[in-house]
Amino acid sequence: MSSWVVPDDLAGHRTDLVLARLAGLSRSRARRAIEEGRVRVDGRPARVRAPVPAGAVVEAELGEEEPPASPDPSVPFVERYVDDAVIVVDKPPGVVVHPGAGVRGSTLVDGLLARHPELGDLGAERRHGLVHRIDRDTSGLLLVARTPAAFDRLQDALRRRAIGRRYLALVHGVVSSATGTIEAPIGADPRNPTRRAVRADGKAAVSHYRRLATWDRPPRTLLEVRLETGRTHQIRVHLDAIGHPIVGDRTYGRGGPGDPGRTFLHAAVLVFSHPATGEEITVAAPLPDDLRSALASLGLPDRGSVPDLEPSE
Repeated sequence: MSSWVVPDDLAGHRTDLVLARLAGLSRSRARRAIEEGRVRVDGRPARVRAPVPAGAVVEAELGEEEPPASPDPSVPFVERYVDDAVIVVDKPPGVVVHPGAGVRGSTLVDGLLARHPELGDLGAERRHGLVHRIDRDTSGLLLVARTPAAFDRLQDALRRRAIGRRYLALVHGVVSSATGTIEAPIGADPRNPTRRAVRADGKAAVSHYRRLATWDRPPRTLLEVRLETGRTHQIRVHLDAIGHPIVGDRTYGRGGPGDPGRTFLHAAVLVFSHPATGEEITVAAPLPDDLRSALASLGLPDRGSVPDLEPSE
């Protein structure tokens, strides 16, 4: 853990800028450390845009230096939508999205740079075009901007909660409500910095769910979950908090029947306004084979049905 006292010349600036200047980091790395709950100001969890007063004590767990992105054509992924401004990627499970401290091997960004070298012009400050991220073991759709203007507009849309993201999740137990909303703030787990937890002092987080199918023996429910916010591990933490952890989630849940060997979570549908034309774009990604096989192992659902998503052209 490193710590600094904020000097007068940085007083009143945003926390990410202050941390970047004090620790000699890029703004993107400073922002990521704050978003991941690894930074505190005067003993309290830091917020990216909060102004920091002179004399405040900033503490940060920064870990190892991030490795630079490097083009790698061997990284597997499918492009579900491509034009001059936007790429929508269907990421397979097991692929890390972005280089980071402790990450070994190539990432999705490395694969994107091999296919689209122009993303290098966006640089680490604009995450090489990545508008948002999903976990390594989560499969499905990610939005990538090909120009600085497209990135800035899509980031603004994300902040305004104007990008629709719908996931499919298989959970333990039979969810009794046909629909529901989970509104619970999420922050770093004080007992384990790699985990997140529902905390009163966490960041606002809202997830909406709809029940699609249920099985009685073993008790399982397939949910469609729509994100209103996008906190780290949000769906996994929220579903665990209501007593229905995701099947296969080794951090917040457990295995058992229907376990695909990884977290049963798939980013299935992405809806956004095109940053250049304003046209509404909807992209879908079918369930990958491992998740289809996991559902097939449960047999036909006792109630409801499994959606048959067609990939977008």
